[in-house]
Amino acid sequence: MKKLSLFLFLPALLFAQEKTAPTTPKQTGKYDSNKFSQMYDLLATPNMFRTASGAPGPAYYQQQADYKINIELDDKNSKLSGSETVTYYNNSPDTLEYLWVQLDQNQAAKTSQTPLAESQRMEQVFPAGNFANKFLKQELERGFNIEFVKDAKGNPLSYTINQTMMRINLDTPMKPGEKFSFAIKWSYNINNYRAEGGRSGYELFEKDGNKLYVIAQFYPRMAVYNDVEGWQNMQFWGTGEFTLPFGNFDVNITVPADHVMEATGELMNRSEVFTPEQVKRYELALKSYDNPVVIVTQAEAEATEKGFSDKKKTWKFSAKNVRDFGIATSRKFIYDAMAVKLNDKTVLAVSVYPKEANPLWGETSTRTVAHTLKSYSAHTFDYPYPKAVSVSAEDQGMEYPMICWNYGRPDEKGVTSERTKNGMIGVVVHEVGHNFFPMIVNSDERQWSWMDEGLNTFMQYMAEQEMGTNFPSSRGPASKIVPYMSGDQKFLEPIMSNSETIVQFGANAYGKPATGLNILRETIMGRELFDHAFKVYANRWKFKHPTPEDFFRTMEDASAVDLDWFFRGWFYSTDFVDIGVKEVKQYYVSETATKELKDAVVRRGRFGQEKGPFVYLVPSASEELSAKDKKALALADVNLLSEYVSKNFTADEKAKLKSPKYFYEVEFNKPGGMLMPIIVELIYEDDTKEMFKYPAQIWRKNNDTAKKVYATEKAIKKIQLDPKLETADIDVTNNTWPKEEIKTKFD
Repeated sequence: MKKLSLFLFLPALLFAQEKTAPTTPKQTGKYDSNKFSQMYDLLATPNMFRTASGAPGPAYYQQQADYKINIELDDKNSKLSGSETVTYYNNSPDTLEYLWVQLDQNQAAKTSQTPLAESQRMEQVFPAGNFANKFLKQELERGFNIEFVKDAKGNPLSYTINQTMMRINLDTPMKPGEKFSFAIKWSYNINNYRAEGGRSGYELFEKDGNKLYVIAQFYPRMAVYNDVEGWQNMQFWGTGEFTLPFGNFDVNITVPADHVMEATGELMNRSEVFTPEQVKRYELALKSYDNPVVIVTQAEAEATEKGFSDKKKTWKFSAKNVRDFGIATSRKFIYDAMAVKLNDKTVLAVSVYPKEANPLWGETSTRTVAHTLKSYSAHTFDYPYPKAVSVSAEDQGMEYPMICWNYGRPDEKGVTSERTKNGMIGVVVHEVGHNFFPMIVNSDERQWSWMDEGLNTFMQYMAEQEMGTNFPSSRGPASKIVPYMSGDQKFLEPIMSNSETIVQFGANAYGKPATGLNILRETIMGRELFDHAFKVYANRWKFKHPTPEDFFRTMEDASAVDLDWFFRGWFYSTDFVDIGVKEVKQYYVSETATKELKDAVVRRGRFGQEKGPFVYLVPSASEELSAKDKKALALADVNLLSEYVSKNFTADEKAKLKSPKYFYEVEFNKPGGMLMPIIVELIYEDDTKEMFKYPAQIWRKNNDTAKKVYATEKAIKKIQLDPKLETADIDVTNNTWPKEEIKTKFD
């Protein structure tokens, strides 16, 4: 009787490639057990305010600030004057000795520290205009002029201004549950943002002398007080944006009588500021779901922009549960709108723009607003406000509740390049999308830019791709972030860095977090798990103040996917992804190597304990192997294996058995420090393909290498890692077997 042994034996090396690892400390490739450890060392301890699940806790609170504001625009002198009454509610468990108010306009004042904190260098060549502005012109008066701060009875309040922050000193500390009202009167000179820079201001049209105003950060605004930092009174240096409490606004805005305006909130006196015909058009827009209705026509705007009325008109807006307020006003505005259906409610998509923006804006803006509201609502929650407004303001891209300013116009002949059109669509999607993050999911932009810019850029990418036009998204796909992540480590910071300390702000705060979320959705978690968890986060924290911990914990809590390794690497380090094919070995089945089989079993330490059969692999790539040795495995040809099969399987089971003919051991390596799943595409000799995806946990016991065995019926012609470029692998030259020469752009 034959011994029931079939032999599998030693491999032959088919392919090996070595890669010199980067020498930076974070990228040594040395095994680091912390890469899979839980993030207890990085995250704040859960408490009654914020739970370990990432949800608001039973003691969660947030403050409220209500505003009644009256402002007047001096169009001739580009000056804004105003007064406001603020009612502040102390919903915290703490007694407050003082209040902090933000004076963001002071960032542009002569006394601002921002220019002093910036490094400078001397240019050898200046455009004449830039040279004149920099060295010849007198500095303009900018910043708030505070006329008074008084309590509800009209008594002066003590206050101290520290750059962009004002501390109001309370005579009697505010106890938990109390409210306090005070009044501020102020004014400031509005900047020409195209000449001086800034997130708002006016645009001057030199041909007709008109100005288009986009007004924001125009009033002293309450700072946030919460359970995380107490008062968020970090100075406004210019990059880190804003964090604000929610409240209710009643705002009266007096402007020249020939201006057309949009602003945060609902317009309360439409019949007083629009003509009867324009009111009828507005009412028609409320029922028009397919196409925008032009409410103020281009002909009307062209006639109005010639008038320069000396009369005044007051627009009255009311907004509930918003964190801020923005205004756009000009006698040049064309105005259109259309209705957007979101489940059981209808909201209005609106655009205002000068004739210089047509035909691009009339054809594109409001439809893009409507698409954005639908896409974002589907992935988070139905847009809760009554409208979303897109304002044409060249060189701008800025967001406020219900209103935003966006760049992108045709040339003087009305011709729009594809690049300009796509740029305009992209910025409209992005800025309208900010209504969700951070205007509703109200994160702290002053500290964590990525929590609004990164999450919103990810949402923007999904909305762009859902247009069905193969939109050329500039951020989101993994390949787009490779140049940044493969750059010099001296100029890289973790995503979890304060806004003011980031060197490459766009890539760090926008691109990398957006890419990370896209990788989670498409590669690590899958759309179903990701979309559910992301929606849970959005709904848990809408109209509240989330922290990074709340996001990280919710994404795990709602998906049952351990993501600590991903957040640790992608958000808290500058590790990059680089996974390659290090070595490929091929085997074939032999039934003749009895001595080698015995030696192999002895090496396993179990000879004499294990009964046959054994299967023995022999190297198949050596030139020394005979044609007979190289023949593929067939069950009928190998008596020892067939004898085993005949004794151990039924006829039905035999019919379902595989018939592997080729055996490969593939070793993967990871020169990069960032963990990531291994995505493998096998291409067979007949050009058919098969995909395999191994979770990142494959690296959990060896941070350097991992191996997989493939038993196939067809010979493998090529092994390709990450064929769709979905992991942000910075070096694809080690991603194939056999190794391929990668052509450069020069080639």
